[in-house]
Amino acid sequence: MARPSRDTPIIIRKKKVLGHAHHGGAWKVAFADFMTAMFALFLVLWLVNQSADVKDAIANYFRDPIGFEQGGNLQLSIGGADSPRADRQVQDPVAVQRRRAALGTAGERIRRALAASPALARVASNVEVEMTPEGLRIAITEDEGANFFESGSPRLEPRAEEVLAVVAHELAPLANALLVEGHTDARPLHRGDGYSNWELSTDRAHQARRLLVASGLDEARIAQVRGFADRDLLEPDAPMSPRNRRITITVLDEMAAAHAGPVEAATTPASATPTTATPAAAVVEEPKPEEADAGPSAPAEDAGEHAAAVADGGAT
Repeated sequence: MARPSRDTPIIIRKKKVLGHAHHGGAWKVAFADFMTAMFALFLVLWLVNQSADVKDAIANYFRDPIGFEQGGNLQLSIGGADSPRADRQVQDPVAVQRRRAALGTAGERIRRALAASPALARVASNVEVEMTPEGLRIAITEDEGANFFESGSPRLEPRAEEVLAVVAHELAPLANALLVEGHTDARPLHRGDGYSNWELSTDRAHQARRLLVASGLDEARIAQVRGFADRDLLEPDAPMSPRNRRITITVLDEMAAAHAGPVEAATTPASATPTTATPAAAVVEEPKPEEADAGPSAPAEDAGEHAAAVADGGAT
């Protein structure tokens, strides 16, 4: 074989070895789907063990997330039904609406019961029933033609006893806590023994409490008994108006009761210190007939006397 000449080109062939083709990330998608399914499974297992309030709150959130955030505060217990925090209340708009509707229904029953009673129909307009942020408020208010207490005395008139018996009968099925408060007008009460409108208003509130309990209301539901004298007038422009003389009974909404903190028991001794949940008011009552010519309202006591007067729960 002839030898190649120096001018013959030498051809070198090099084979280029390529790697395996890219297979993509399909496995990652499948794994993510699996993890999502597992998360949903455990979420459902946790949810079925929760209370009805928690389930309602979660359902309400998914129906309207924006409205829920503006109208409620969801607080969930992560530890399940056996957790120490499992009894934490959930501020769900649906649950709040349900509770307040029950209070409103009780108020309507009171109105109907008073209107249906021939003996009380004339004073039914003196019993004001309304919903407030605290709950259901029932105000038994005097006027020129309707007196519920003897003048200058905590003793109840017969018609007041009948009204309170109706109120107790309609509120007895509920479990809500109650506040009982006494108010008077701005006419000073003159007595030689130092008995003032502070004591009078508180004694009247206690008298109403006793009759409510005697009429079937559970005494354990009484959270506070307070006297306000003339510091919380219904008609500030007419401080001597008989409408300022009233007894108010507030049936607390559950959330209001939960945030009220420690309360003064109805049987608190006279020396106990009152709570300050509501601004204290002086209790002033109409004078006895022989005191009708009394002068203008006496100046208010100083802060120390004020607090002591509110704390005085009267005889129980």
